[in-house]
Formats: sequence, structure tokens, C-alpha cells
Amino acid sequence: MTAAAVATPAVSPLAVFRKRDFTYLWLAQFISTAGSSLTDLAAGILVFEATGSALAVGLTLMATAVPSLFFGLIAGVFVDRYDRKRIMLVSNLLQAALVALIPFVVAINVFGLYAIILANAAVKQFFDPANESIIPDLATDEELAAANSFLQIASFGSTAIGFAGAGLLASVFDLTWAFWIDSMTFLVSAALISRIHARPAPPQDQPTSVGVVVTNLREGFAVLVGTPALRTIFLIAVPYFFSVGLWNVLLLPFAFRILHATEFEYGLQEGLTSVGFVVGSLFMARYASRLREGSWLVISGLGMAACGLLYGLSTSVAAAILLVVISGVFNAPYGVARSLLLQRNTPREMRGRVFSSFFVLRDVIFVLGMAAAGLADFVDIRLLIIFSAALLVVMAALAAFAPGVGRPPREWLRLSRRLETAQPAMAAALVGRPATLADFDRLAARLATFGRLTEPQRLTFVGEAKVREVPEGTRIVTHDELGSSAFFVLDGRTAAGVPTEDGYRGLSTMGPGDFFGEIAALTGSPRTADVVSDEATTLLEVPAAALRSVMVVPEINRLVLSTLTERLVRTGTADLPRLAASDQSALRELRTPSPRVETPPGQPVEA
Repeated sequence: MTAAAVATPAVSPLAVFRKRDFTYLWLAQFISTAGSSLTDLAAGILVFEATGSALAVGLTLMATAVPSLFFGLIAGVFVDRYDRKRIMLVSNLLQAALVALIPFVVAINVFGLYAIILANAAVKQFFDPANESIIPDLATDEELAAANSFLQIASFGSTAIGFAGAGLLASVFDLTWAFWIDSMTFLVSAALISRIHARPAPPQDQPTSVGVVVTNLREGFAVLVGTPALRTIFLIAVPYFFSVGLWNVLLLPFAFRILHATEFEYGLQEGLTSVGFVVGSLFMARYASRLREGSWLVISGLGMAACGLLYGLSTSVAAAILLVVISGVFNAPYGVARSLLLQRNTPREMRGRVFSSFFVLRDVIFVLGMAAAGLADFVDIRLLIIFSAALLVVMAALAAFAPGVGRPPREWLRLSRRLETAQPAMAAALVGRPATLADFDRLAARLATFGRLTEPQRLTFVGEAKVREVPEGTRIVTHDELGSSAFFVLDGRTAAGVPTEDGYRGLSTMGPGDFFGEIAALTGSPRTADVVSDEATTLLEVPAAALRSVMVVPEINRLVLSTLTERLVRTGTADLPRLAASDQSALRELRTPSPRVETPPGQPVEA
């Protein structure tokens, strides 16, 4: 079967809202972000009114980023080791308490606001990577672009309500009401998150010590450095976040000093920026699949740069508001494309560390950009805004040519060609030879868990098994065909991918000790990917009955079920499993329909 023969049906952008868990997450994010935007704008107004300094406003925003330097990377380790839903719940409750303290602290001294902002931002370091990590578990791969687009609407679109509300409170009511309202939104968000059915945290075989944290951080950095797309998106983020950090601080003094805007007009400007972002996100929910992520990054960078340049030259509030609306439209593609690249190229067990590393980079660059905004007390604000626009042109150039984003990584192209040009298996490979205990010993040397089997169990496992020598470039299994056996790689390497109209997605390789085909074997569902030999490969083909027979061993049961569950999450197309002698709690988890997550390069794909 060729890639062109399998057409992936179009998915409605709204299909993701049929999943109750995603809807709860979206509502929680929308409500809490609306409340947080009240606090953000109210805090900036309080500080500017008390000091009249752009630098003081910049310090307020910098206080939200500084905790990332101390907690960001460590938070990622905890997110990967503990229950992500529980981390989100605790974070929301702590943030509700901290924000409720702001009116009391401000009544004593407005600069006490900085301490609360620092503490609140420290807690948020745990919430953000947990939230980003859970998204691919709640949406199929076809729904992922729409899910990220709608979550952007929840994150930024709701700020239209918050910013406008803060401006109204500042003009008519007591501004401290913004903080009380924000505290309540965190409580509502926690209630919604508590209703999400998220995958449980993996069991940990050792406590979280300093040594374990360091080891986990090294593993996360290894994935980050070793994945071209992840390296590139981090590089692209540097000019983008510096520009945004600079821009965010300059908007307030530019509006008041240059445009002579009122507080309400400033709040309206900030709110309508979010409206533009909503429009752009809705567009991406429908059309994100039309272009590669790198192309959207280029469009986003150039569009925002043009708007920034014109904004820096504007002389009226009306023109400035129109430009920030258009800039918000162009900002949306960057957010969606960036999230897709991070989610699709990061293994599930590494998401917390990779996302936290990204947030640390974001906050460090934000701090530098915000600090540079202090120059507005001495330098023409217009020049600084034009400089921030020039940085976005640099971002677009990087996105156009950097490997893994602007250009597909070499390995991705090679695997895609390998799958497209694979030949049918030769007769000798199809027939194979009966497996022996010596072949089992080869497997146990590569997959130590199977070394726990007793002699009778080993004999049962290899009793009907076959050893197949597969030449390089040979198709082993084909997407959508039926199969009743699983394959264990004894030697060599295989390539796997899911065919689509445009080629393949979920490209990966599997080497000695990896296995594939267990979903089709144990559930009776069709194969979910094409698998070919990337080099001369020796396979142990095991019938489903033999595989079931060894799953009475708890360690093997957990290994097979965890791998099967992860692949069901990625594909979202297999029938519900019918496993014999399996742990019942795991079966209950598998009976819950799971969404698909794109397999990053280097991770196995079920066939």
C-alpha cells in the first residue's frame, strides 16, 4: 500500500470539543487567563501611577519571569515524574491564595506587589509544563492543530475580557477588585481541571533526589540537543521573545506618552490585540494543515514585523489599535506552529523537561527584552519599537532556512524515502525458520524484562514463533492489513510511519530490543503503520497466543500494556484491546478511548 492509497479524512476544527476532557481544559484555561489578565494590567497600572517610570513597569513584568531561572528546569523533572493533573490542581489553588493577598499587600506598600508576583510566577513554573504536556493526550494528531489554536484563544483571547475589564475598573471602580476576581477564577479553573480524566503518572522506581533530578535534566537536554526541530524552535524563540518582551513593556508608556491615550483606551488596545489573536487562531484551526510549520513561522514573523514598524510610526490611538489587532492576527500562527513542533517532536516521558527548558529560555529572553525597555526613559520609544519589529524579521529568516523547521531534517527525508520505496517481502523472509531457545536468549539479552521467564514459559513463547531474516528495504507490515502476530527486533533496524495523502507522519526507527505489531496481534484491529527494514534485520515473529501467555509475568505485563497504551494514544484508531491474563486496572485504562499523538523521530510506532 502506498502513501497515496491511504487518505486521511479531514477533521472538523470543532471535533476536539467532542472530547469532554479537552472542553474542561479549555474552559479552565479561558477563565483563569481572563482573571490573570485583570491582575497583569491592574498591577502595571498601579506601578505606573505610583512611579511614572517605564522601568518600574518593566520590573513588574520581569518579576513574572525571574522565578523561571530558579524553578523552571526542576519543575520539568517533577512534571515528568508525578501526576500532571494533580500538579495543575495544586498550582491553581496556590495561585488563588497568592492573588487574594495582593490587595492587603498593596495597602501597605505598592512595591510589596513584586513579592507576590514573584511567588505566583514560581508556582506557575509547575503549571505551564504540566498543562502543555497533557494537551497531546487529549487530542488526536489530526485534532492537535485545532486544539492548540483553540487553547490559544483560551489563553490570549480571554485577555480581551480581562484587559478591558481592568481598564474599566481603573476608570470607574476600585482597581483592587481585579485581584479578588482573579483569585476566584483560579478556584473555578481548579474545579474544572479536577474533572479531567488524565493518564496517571508512571510508577517511579526511586525517590526524587538531587542525583535523580540531575540525571533527568541531562536526559531532557540530550533529547533537546539531539532533535533538529527542537533545536531550531529554541533558536527561533530568541529574537521572538526578546521582541515580545520589549514590545509588551513599551506599549504602556507609548500609549500614555506618545499617543496620549486614556487608561480605558490603553485597556481597549490591549484587549483588541487579543481579538486579533482570536481571529488568527480561528484561521489556524481551519487552515494550519495547508502549510508546513516553518512556513507559518515565516508568515507570522514578517506580518508582525510590518505591523510593529507601522505602529512605531503611528500618531493616533485609532491607527495604533488597528495595527495591534492585525499584529495579533499574525501572532497566532507562531504560537500554533511552535506548539505543534514541540509536541510532535518530544517523547511523552520527556515533555515536562523539554517544555520547561523552553519556558526557561522564554523567560530569560523576556527578562532581557523587558530590561531593555527601560531605555525608553532615555531613548525615543519609537526607535525601540521599530527595533523590536526588526528582530521579528530575523526570526522569520531563521524559520525559513533552519533545519527541522524551514528544511526537513535529513533523517526525516531519508526515512520517508525508505518507506515510499520499500519492496514486498521475499518468499524466504516470509517462510522463516522455527525459533529456538537460543533465539530467545538473544531477545532476553536485548530486552532484559523477558529474562524473568521460567524455562516452561520460554518454551511456550518460542513454540510457534518464527525467525525471519529480512533484507534491507523490505516491507514487513502494511498499514490497514490484518495481523495476528507481534515482531521483536533481534538485530538490525526498522523504519515505521503512518501513510497520509502527503507522505508519512510519525516517522521513527526501531532497533534491537524494540517490538511492534502488538496492538493488531492482541486486539484483532488492522495494522496502524507501515514498517520496513532500514537495514538487514532479524525478527522474531511471535503469535498473539504466545505473547498473551507470558503476560502473566507482572513486569512483562506492564511493559506490553504501557507500550500498547502509548501507541493507542498515538494512533487513536485501534479497536479496544482484548487481552488475556492482563492487569484489570490497566484494562480499565485501555477501555477509555485515547487520542492520537504524533510520534517524534526516534520513538517506536505501532504497526
